This record gives sequence, C-alpha cells and structure tokens, in this order.
Amino acid sequence: MELGSLTRSVVRRNHAIIAPDGYINSNVPGWTGCTTNVLINEQMGARLCQTLVTLTDAGQLTGATEASQIFFYVVQGQVQATIGDDSRILTAGKFVYVPVGQSYTFKNPTAGTQVLTFHKVYEPLVGQATPGVHWGEKDDSKAPIYMSDDALRIQELLPNELGFDMAVNIFTYQPGGQLPMVETHIMEHGLLYLQGQAIYMLDQQWYPIKKGDSIWMAPFCQQWAASIGKEPSVYIYYKNVNRFPTVV
Repeated sequence: MELGSLTRSVVRRNHAIIAPDGYINSNVPGWTGCTTNVLINEQMGARLCQTLVTLTDAGQLTGATEASQIFFYVVQGQVQATIGDDSRILTAGKFVYVPVGQSYTFKNPTAGTQVLTFHKVYEPLVGQATPGVHWGEKDDSKAPIYMSDDALRIQELLPNELGFDMAVNIFTYQPGGQLPMVETHIMEHGLLYLQGQAIYMLDQQWYPIKKGDSIWMAPFCQQWAASIGKEPSVYIYYKNVNRFPTVV
C-alpha cells in the first residue's frame, strides 16, 4: 500500500508543481457530464486560471465568455465545438481561442476526452481591435528552431499581434535538449506536460516532471529545464504578452 501522504506536488510563493495524484474535482456551472480539475488559479497568487476537463460520452461544456477569454485545447479524444455559428470537430492537438463576449458549446465527446483550458481577463489596448475566434492545431512543421538549437522547437498557436494579450505555445525538447540559460522575466506561465519527462529548476529548487504534470511560474520566478529520458519532452504553455508592465 502506498502512503497517502506522498506527492510530487509543491505550491510555493512564486511557483507550483501540480501532479495528477492530488486532483480534487470542482463543479463549474454549465459544464456537465465531466470532471473539472482547477490546476492554477488566482487563489494561489496567479493571474490566470488553468483547468483540465475530462468528459464522459454525455459530457457538455456550455457558457459565454465575459471578462475572461478562454483557450480550449484537446489533449486527447474528440469533441464537437460550436462557437457562435461555427461548429467543428476537434481531435487531439486541435484548439479554439474564444474571445470575450462570445458563447461556446462543446458536446458529443468520445468518453475520456480531455480538454485543457487557459483563462485570462482580457485587457483592451487602445487602437487595437479585440481578437476574434481563432481555430488551429498542433503542427510540428510550424515549429521553428529556438535560439539556433536543433533540439528545441516552439510553435506559436495564437497570432503574434498586439490585439492578443496572451500567447499559447507548444515547446518541444528533443532528448537531451535544454534551455540555454536560466530565464528571469516578467511573463507569467501556466503549462501542462503533454509528453515525456524533464528536470526543472524553479527559484533555485529542483523538480522531476513528467507527462500529466502542470507548472505555474509567477513573474520573475527563475526557470530552467532539460529533457530527460528517451522520448521528446513536450508541453503547452501560456504567457501574458503585449501590455504595459504595470498593475491593472
């Protein structure tokens, strides 16, 4: 029997590791026939919300964005997404960005479908239009080399335009790949590991990470990572971008 007091999850002042072994389900109005796990949230000091939703074959997510925009990414399975009058089938690796002031419905999933969400309060920018709905998918051919290192590749999932105040990217490390420096920056991160394993340094603390783990990194949390194991290390991550660095 395993001791129930053991976990790899850690929650600190400026970072957190959330492993699946400690999940407790939450209820979200309009999200039915599913289990919703809130992985990152303002209650821990973050300025984003990240959830992982696992649907039964009768599951449905229905709602409307108000102050917050939402990015939906299908981790596994299949679901029908309807945003306004546009309806599409999303399979693993496909996503849709839902801007503020927009209705959405996800229905007819295959059992066990998992959907990752990133939520952020939208900050309008004078002279820039609010972004519209954006559909897309993971595509390794659209992931250029990062910092001249063939072992590192990043795909930007949202347009790099000033109207967007959030970015979502997929970062792939080949076996042995590592960041070339310890990053220290104002951007906040929320991420989910999609594949493989890694070793992470956060605020001078070392953590083993694997598929299914989530990480929160507050602004200026020092960070460094290296892929370990025999397969690529892949994660999808959020960061705040394109706004003046001040308190809102």
